[in-house]
Amino acid sequence: MTTSASAPPAPEAAKPSPARRGLPLSWLGLLPFTLFAVLFLILPTMKIVFGAFQTPDGSFTLQNIRDLNTESILISYWTSIKLSLITALLGCVIGFAMAAGMVLGGLPRAIRGPLLTFSGVASNFAGVPLAFAFIATLGPAGLITIYLRTEFGINLRAYGFNLLSFWGLVATYLFFQIPLMILIITPALDGLKREWREAAQVLGASVGQYWRMVALPILFPSLLGTFALLFANAFGAVATAYALTGPQLNIVPIKLFAQIRGDVLGNPHLGYALAFGMIVITGIANFLYIWLRARSERWLK
Repeated sequence: MTTSASAPPAPEAAKPSPARRGLPLSWLGLLPFTLFAVLFLILPTMKIVFGAFQTPDGSFTLQNIRDLNTESILISYWTSIKLSLITALLGCVIGFAMAAGMVLGGLPRAIRGPLLTFSGVASNFAGVPLAFAFIATLGPAGLITIYLRTEFGINLRAYGFNLLSFWGLVATYLFFQIPLMILIITPALDGLKREWREAAQVLGASVGQYWRMVALPILFPSLLGTFALLFANAFGAVATAYALTGPQLNIVPIKLFAQIRGDVLGNPHLGYALAFGMIVITGIANFLYIWLRARSERWLK
């Protein structure tokens, strides 16, 4: 009786090597930006917040916050809020009209690329260069000011226009507020589906009814969120205002600069309290922008 040879044992399957644990290399690209944000954004912000509740010797106090309730500081906050509201409102209206004409209107498609490129540049063009450009153009001895006076006999000062004033600062801020509105609202306008307009037309809606009942309700969160962002953008601007008007305009960024620049009459901790108030106001505006934009994106997907 013959016995069959037993089959050789099957080789054991190779065990997979354990995955390496640690920070993936793809995250290394975020390290420079994270370090930059910590050093130049988070740490200075924490210093401002702590400094607003400290005395010069480092002890805790609420006096800096109480000192904000003075007439001069309250007027500066109201002037800054009014400036931000006006420039944000005008920037939203004019920028929305330009973006709607570019995306949904009858403007040539060739305009879109140059307009968006210019908007990207102009929305970041601020500070001393922007102030100098407006002074050289619309200042007391500016190019357009002199041209209108010599060629047409139009004296802008006689009509009450002064670039180195509140309304002059409004005109200057609009140079970067309008392009910022165009950049932000254009994707929202692109998200309006043709089917919505066609369905409204089939049901007999006019163009005005479509915008009032369909388009604007969908775009309202984006519009309101962009308004909040433009408000925060104008409220925190300091270099343009100081370079254009100097210390004569009573707004919070200029008053803050006067307190912390190191003069004998300056109070750095009062400056920290002023900055803390600005952080609260701009933080609320940015929170509203992020929240409203998230709501609008759910409609436009």
